[in-house]
Amino acid sequence: MAKQTVFYTPEGYNELVEELSYLKNTRRGEIVHDIEVARGFGDLSENAEYDEARIEQAKVEARIKELEEKIRNAEIIDESTVETGIISVGSTVTVYDPKYDEEETFSIVGSNEINAFENKISDLSPIGKALVGHHAGESVTVDSPKGSFTLEIRHVERTKKN
Repeated sequence: MAKQTVFYTPEGYNELVEELSYLKNTRRGEIVHDIEVARGFGDLSENAEYDEARIEQAKVEARIKELEEKIRNAEIIDESTVETGIISVGSTVTVYDPKYDEEETFSIVGSNEINAFENKISDLSPIGKALVGHHAGESVTVDSPKGSFTLEIRHVERTKKN
């Protein structure tokens, strides 16, 4: 299978690494303990605790493989090299929607880092695709499943680290 590079901010990449470390170094051991305890309850063919622990083990192992693949294919954006005037992964963008007379600020992140509650949108989303490569002062047309609309780019900067 061809390698699918996915862009990450350093924070997003670190979250993947931390989750993988937790699953491998902590959660695996907890599940092994749960399986051992469940085996002590007797007949495994009718042991719900054992079945539940084995199902959890399968979920954790699948997530570990998924994280390892994401990390293997990750390309970390060096935010210090992101031009403040050009929108890319690692940029924070303020846009104005003239139709609704609303201003909104987004952080452009890799596709695995999206978080609508924190206004983190993917560079591959309709808005992200339309914005990437543009500058403050430009207008872009966003092609979305609900139709096209225009946004005016008001401000572009490198995403601030917390």
